[in-house]
Amino acid sequence: MPPPSAAALVKKPKPIVYESSNYFRQRIVLSLLSGRPCRFNNIRSEHANPGVRGHEVKFLRLMEKITDGTKITINDTGTQVTFRPGNIVNGRKLTFNCGTARSIGYYLEHLLYVAPFGKKPLHITFTGITNDDQDPNVDILRTTMLPVLQRFGLDDGLELKILKRGCRGSGRDDSKDDKQSAGGGEIVFQCPIFRQVTPLRALLPGKVKRVRGIVYTALTASHTSNRVVDGARSVLNNFIPNVFLYTEHFGKDKGGKAPGYGVSLIAETTQGYLFSAQATAQPRQQPEELGKQCSRLLLEEIKRSGTTDRQCQCVTFALMALCSQDVSKVCVGELTDYSVQFLRDLKKVFGVTFKLRRDPETNLIYASCVGVGYKNVNRKIT
Repeated sequence: MPPPSAAALVKKPKPIVYESSNYFRQRIVLSLLSGRPCRFNNIRSEHANPGVRGHEVKFLRLMEKITDGTKITINDTGTQVTFRPGNIVNGRKLTFNCGTARSIGYYLEHLLYVAPFGKKPLHITFTGITNDDQDPNVDILRTTMLPVLQRFGLDDGLELKILKRGCRGSGRDDSKDDKQSAGGGEIVFQCPIFRQVTPLRALLPGKVKRVRGIVYTALTASHTSNRVVDGARSVLNNFIPNVFLYTEHFGKDKGGKAPGYGVSLIAETTQGYLFSAQATAQPRQQPEELGKQCSRLLLEEIKRSGTTDRQCQCVTFALMALCSQDVSKVCVGELTDYSVQFLRDLKKVFGVTFKLRRDPETNLIYASCVGVGYKNVNRKIT
């Protein structure tokens, strides 16, 4: 009997097993960063339409596109998915069609976790829906989430360009992703790679000093944006005078396949921290009401946040866990359910435990941890 080869003697790590597809994206990116495979069992097994959804498969294909050696196995019924991660290589001039079941933000939000740890910088073009209310829109990702990466020491070259707007159409059927009549948006995302993740200390939120925003219209009357601005100002000017909203109109060439309009608002504090809110027009909704709705959402976000926007909590916690072996500290407001589970998953995958302390006076939560000293082993040595 011939002796076993060296490859046969290497033990493959056992997959981390999860029941259902809850928190699907965050668990996939943690698997990719840690190199530990994962398996999802009983995915919607009790539903009338069981199995993994089309947009979840697309997210797996995106992870496969930026990696080398990743293996994805889906059983016949779609109720079990096994993900064996490869090496993050990234690359230039990549393209990805997001379809229309979910917007571009669904895919790009969690790509931000892994793109900085590739062998090479990433340059990728996304097509699909740029703005809807289900996922973070591209304006929020550009103005709120990218600065989070910069705070952890990501080099210059991080950029998101919006080439075309794409709104959601009136129809929606997640099981028939590409048969929906909507989308048509296009963005370009460029991301450099981390040399090292520097620790973060963000404990003083400061006071809001200004509010900025973008009101877009696509394939609709351009003066609609002015009415949205008036509605937003009627609420915000009661609290702060430094409010300025930009208007953008996209016609036939850059307006996508479906008409629509919306607004994204960003509040900046004296310490440089950002809070955001977004709203997309619904049928028969008046533009002024849309502006007021988004303004109230922003005020609620400011009330509930510390030094990080609630949509940025998970990416902040992830980079805190991966930074050099030093203490990182951040101040947050109300923890989302998604963030609570993410902290549990970080402990399971990386063994990082966060210390949480609530201030009884401000009701803010101070979170701290010691990083694992994560090394970008994929980075090309020059």
